[in-house]
Amino acid sequence: MDTRREKDSLGSVEVPVTALWGAQTQRSLEHFRAGASLPGGQRFPLPFLHAFALVKKAAAEANAGLGRLPAELATLITQACDEILRGQHDSQFPLVLWQTGSGTQTNMNLNEVIANRANELAGQARGTKSPVHPNDHVNLSQSSNDVFPTVMHVVIAMAVHERLLPALTMLEATLAEKARDFAAFTKTGRTHMMDATPLSLGDEFGAYRQQILQATAHIRDLLPEVQALAIGGSAVGTGVNTPPGWSESVTQHISKLCGLAFTSAENKFMALATHDVLTELQGRLRTLATSLLKIGNDLRLMASGPRCGLAEIRLPANEPGSSIMPGKVNPTQIEALTMVAIQVLGNDTAVAIANSQGQFELNVYKPLIFRNVYESVVLLADAIAGFVEHCLHGLEADAARLAHYAEISLMRATVLTPHIGYDLAARCAALAHAEGLTLKQAVLKLGAMTAEDFDRVMREAGA
Repeated sequence: MDTRREKDSLGSVEVPVTALWGAQTQRSLEHFRAGASLPGGQRFPLPFLHAFALVKKAAAEANAGLGRLPAELATLITQACDEILRGQHDSQFPLVLWQTGSGTQTNMNLNEVIANRANELAGQARGTKSPVHPNDHVNLSQSSNDVFPTVMHVVIAMAVHERLLPALTMLEATLAEKARDFAAFTKTGRTHMMDATPLSLGDEFGAYRQQILQATAHIRDLLPEVQALAIGGSAVGTGVNTPPGWSESVTQHISKLCGLAFTSAENKFMALATHDVLTELQGRLRTLATSLLKIGNDLRLMASGPRCGLAEIRLPANEPGSSIMPGKVNPTQIEALTMVAIQVLGNDTAVAIANSQGQFELNVYKPLIFRNVYESVVLLADAIAGFVEHCLHGLEADAARLAHYAEISLMRATVLTPHIGYDLAARCAALAHAEGLTLKQAVLKLGAMTAEDFDRVMREAGA
């Protein structure tokens, strides 16, 4: 491989001539390989890298506006960033995310690629660091310690706005539609996995909808805190080497480029030392995941069968379910959804532990925290969208099976107690169970009520 020699504070390093990165990126590439052999190489996702270039562009514009960076250098930097944002240099970011906990090496990867490309645009060779220097110009007014968490928040906020919230809105609307469609179907309730008093199938789906509404509201409520950025804190939160007005200016440029309203974090010391906000967001994603697990498992049980299970609802048949059993169809979309939910629960544990490990002025588990929170957002968004499209839309009620279960349920005896008392109602239910009778037959056999009164009471109770 043909190489060129680049230098950093530790000396010189051989870098492939085809690489836009420089010495610090090359050192990281050689020293950190955890996960590199796995599919995808355990690298930062492209939206993260593109957002990093966006923040670097915003920084160059802010520095130029504050008189810290010559306009011609700012233009070269922004041109290089625009190329990255267009996906022209995706192969130039080879580092695994299991690296330094501050993300310094990835920050320098961006700085070096942007600087080398900017210098090429200026007619200079790679590695010259002139006219654009990766530290002095691309990283001007920044530290890895504040720019990296800034990118974390930008990417996660954008993913929530652009992917998760639309998926949740679609899920809530579809559940609301099903609740209306199923309102007329009476079914037996179940508590402790045993028969309970009746309700409508629409009531159950209305409860699912409320879970999603509540989870969505909690996520939305936290977004202003997620959109508060650490940039301007510099190395430890003091803002060392940043000009007056820097935090506000760069945040405004980021907001304009992203189309979202970001703010400058009120306390930069906290923004660097801990990731409580992202940990809280992951906690709210965990709650959403538990709701999806409950909903998915309910639907899977209600759809069990089709001959030897509950079979109260019918799921769309998307693909054959078995390589050996002809005609078998499985609840695959529900299985995918619930597996994602369990992964989110695991991510939550990792984030909670990582957030507890911030010592003094810096949490050094930033890549891990980003990876898990971002993965949770994207996995949930994708799984919910697939579940709605390929399962929930085509889900149907089995009217005959629901009516049959409602008819034979002995827990309808509960609505008799105001009329015949608890003890006699219990005797009716016990007789019906022992002799295989319907509750009505048992009531008539014991002379507890007339047929007309029984029908009237059941009708008034919606049972």
